[in-house]
Parts: sequence; structure tokens; C-alpha cells
Amino acid sequence: MTELKDERIDVAFLPIGGTYTMDIDEAVEAAFVMKPRIVIPVHYNHIKGTEADPMEFKRKLENKGESKVIVL
Repeated sequence: MTELKDERIDVAFLPIGGTYTMDIDEAVEAAFVMKPRIVIPVHYNHIKGTEADPMEFKRKLENKGESKVIVL
């Protein structure tokens, strides 16, 4: 993700489900490094073991960084 920090990313779709992908805290750190304008959390709550609260992700990221989170 650090290689993307100098790119001008408008929208990032980041997984938050854990188990098979990044978890919430890892996704928050990735977004904080990348600094996209908008982040949409994906890959959660569809497969057993990927339970995650997208509103927790939204709260953590918006409190830490400049990105806006849109939960679909």
C-alpha cells in the first residue's frame, strides 16, 4: 500500500472481513497510507469467518484520516 501513497486515488474498495482478507484495523491502516478520497468496505459478512462491522470501519477510518467511507 505504501507504493500507492503518491497516487491520486479517488475510490478504494478495501476488504474488511479478516480471515481471508485484511481485517478492519489493517484496512484502516491501508486507507490511511493510500489516502483515497472515498473508501468502500467489501468482502465481509458473506462467508462464515468474515463477520465485520462496516460502521466500525467507517468510524475508525473517518476519525483517523481524511477519507470518506461509504457503506453500500
